Amino acid sequence: MQRSEVDRFIFVATVILLLAVSVPLILAPDAGGAALQSVFDFITGNFGVLYIWAAVINLVFLAWLAFGRYGRVRLSNDDSPPEFSTFSWVSMLFCAGIGTGILYWGTIEWAYYYDAPPYGVVPRSPEAIEWATSYPIFHWGVTGWAFYCLPALAISYAYFCRGTKSMRLSDNCRAVIGDHADGALGKVIDLLFMLGLLGAAGTGIGLAVPLISSGLSQLLGVADSFQLDLAVVLAVTAVFAASVYAGLERGIRRLSNLNVMLTLGLLLFVIIVGPTLFILKAGTSSLGHVLQNFVRMNSWTEPIGDSGFVETWTIFYWAWWIALGPYMGMFVARISRGRTIREVTFGMLGFGTAGCALFFMVFGNYALYLELSEALSVTTMLQEEGAPQAIIAVVQSLPFSSIVLPLFCLVCLVFMATTYDSAAYTLALGATRRLQVGQDPPRWHRLFWAFGIGVLPVTLMFLDGLTPLQTASVVVSLPLIAVGVLMAASLVRSLREDQAEGS
Repeated sequence: MQRSEVDRFIFVATVILLLAVSVPLILAPDAGGAALQSVFDFITGNFGVLYIWAAVINLVFLAWLAFGRYGRVRLSNDDSPPEFSTFSWVSMLFCAGIGTGILYWGTIEWAYYYDAPPYGVVPRSPEAIEWATSYPIFHWGVTGWAFYCLPALAISYAYFCRGTKSMRLSDNCRAVIGDHADGALGKVIDLLFMLGLLGAAGTGIGLAVPLISSGLSQLLGVADSFQLDLAVVLAVTAVFAASVYAGLERGIRRLSNLNVMLTLGLLLFVIIVGPTLFILKAGTSSLGHVLQNFVRMNSWTEPIGDSGFVETWTIFYWAWWIALGPYMGMFVARISRGRTIREVTFGMLGFGTAGCALFFMVFGNYALYLELSEALSVTTMLQEEGAPQAIIAVVQSLPFSSIVLPLFCLVCLVFMATTYDSAAYTLALGATRRLQVGQDPPRWHRLFWAFGIGVLPVTLMFLDGLTPLQTASVVVSLPLIAVGVLMAASLVRSLREDQAEGS
């Protein structure tokens, strides 16, 4: 078998750009924070409607693909069965796609909307509760997972059916841009992917680390400090470095399977020992509320009013999904050989949405119950002490908290590892010029990105606050919208050409 070939230009250019962004932010955090805030306000204020339309058009496009004649197309150049079982496939795509963010936002996101609801609703009112419990499910639902699905289908078809020499985005766009994929345009596309993944990963790790640190602080009785955050980053990086070094089959698959089983056990425990009836009733109601208002939520741009809800939340989430989209597309493509376009679409949108909704319906509604019953003022703790401390307080309110809190921290750590070992693996794929079907990038290459991926979140934690983390995703996502259009056009052209040739 021919050895994989590292693209030195993409590798070196990505490292240089990563350092060029990180070092100034560390040396001048105040000025860096102000600059990021200005960038966030400019992009969300001037290009927000573009994100809304991108989400709607992407959903319609995927529905056309899945339900139309191309839905039966198998993502393979032969009749070989899928490489992984359905359980392992779903576990890997789910764990790679959400990370510890689902434990973070799944517990606390409703509280932000409860105090500052959309549509001019009175804060802390019964109507505010309806929106507070339904908007998180929407933000982590079908629309978001659709941003993951488009690149997955495009890359899978180009690599497995058309035989492109690598999984890089430039090769995937070759049907439209031709030989420009080997020139400057191709380099720009691949660099955008690398920076997009690093920026979005920085957002995710920057949210997850303080949560794990807060839990460890309670468990070990040590001060919650930046030094503890740094120790957590190093420890978690070591875990997913070991996993990504082991490879896709021995490392990532096994860790993902373990993570899903631990998570299901934790969710079941909360349902049983918590306010079971309230969780079931509130969860059912919030799910119905999303279905009832799905079109409205997808198209709301707040043309009248300046609450900032759309920019701060919906556009940020679409930017985050878009920034991670090529990464998820590349990773899901690698594990989806032998499945049909319809299978991948329904699997990602269906299982992904269901898994995320389950978190919000269980953890989110349990935290809401604590707030409404006055057992714990989650919103007050959020405002005064911050989200990580509020989330840990919710976990500690459960029975057998001395057992549940360590388990929660373990699930956070494993979720983080399963997401970012996949991200490191995919960064290595993105900087690989040539890769044969079934082949992995070199181990040293995977290991390098496992440690490199921890640089930006440490930088962002210097700045503190939510906006720097949000900005990292928003900035890198804007040009990736154009790349998404190229991928969709390349996929359609390839499908039509191959069907016309009778292949």
